[in-house]
Amino acid sequence: MKLSVKNLANEDVGEIELSEDVFGVAVRRDILARMVNYQLAKRRAGTHKTKGISDIQGTTKKPFAQKGGGRARQGSLRSPQFRGGAVIFGPVVRSHAFDLQKKVRRLALKTALSSKQAEGKLIVLDAATLSEGKTKVLGDRLAKFGWESVLIIGGETLDENFARAARNLPKVDVLPQQGANVYDILRRDVLVLTREAVQHLEARLK
Repeated sequence: MKLSVKNLANEDVGEIELSEDVFGVAVRRDILARMVNYQLAKRRAGTHKTKGISDIQGTTKKPFAQKGGGRARQGSLRSPQFRGGAVIFGPVVRSHAFDLQKKVRRLALKTALSSKQAEGKLIVLDAATLSEGKTKVLGDRLAKFGWESVLIIGGETLDENFARAARNLPKVDVLPQQGANVYDILRRDVLVLTREAVQHLEARLK
């Protein structure tokens, strides 16, 4: 499939041939959902924790005699039924990450790219470069396209001025091609790839 290539002045500067194997895959919502859950689970800190009975400071002595008091037997004041006692089955420090097959992750990225292409929300830029790293300059350039929420994926290394200019723009994300991922693609409305990014992604996913 062919797509026109634009520059930052929103002018057509040529065409590019996109691979059907990467940008023409059938959209599968189940694969996208699995990948997003995988990414969000991996980024969870997992540092939540409550105190078990062994974590609570206090005496190990029985509160009162086992028999003769007419009350229910108790073994410790640190038990959960007492104020300041333990929490039963509370959260502990752990990793929330789980495994997902490499072929599923590759398919999910292809599906995310294909979904943007199918919706007409995939734009190819000639290059993502600026002569000066000014937010206002880039903001004016992007205003010509009418984008409100956009992810821009550059080549192997980002242009320093472009990355600096985009830093303070709301709902504008900039990533190198190796950082392309399903969650960031789906959370922004428009996906913008540079020529170099297209070449790298096709080589990586074919």
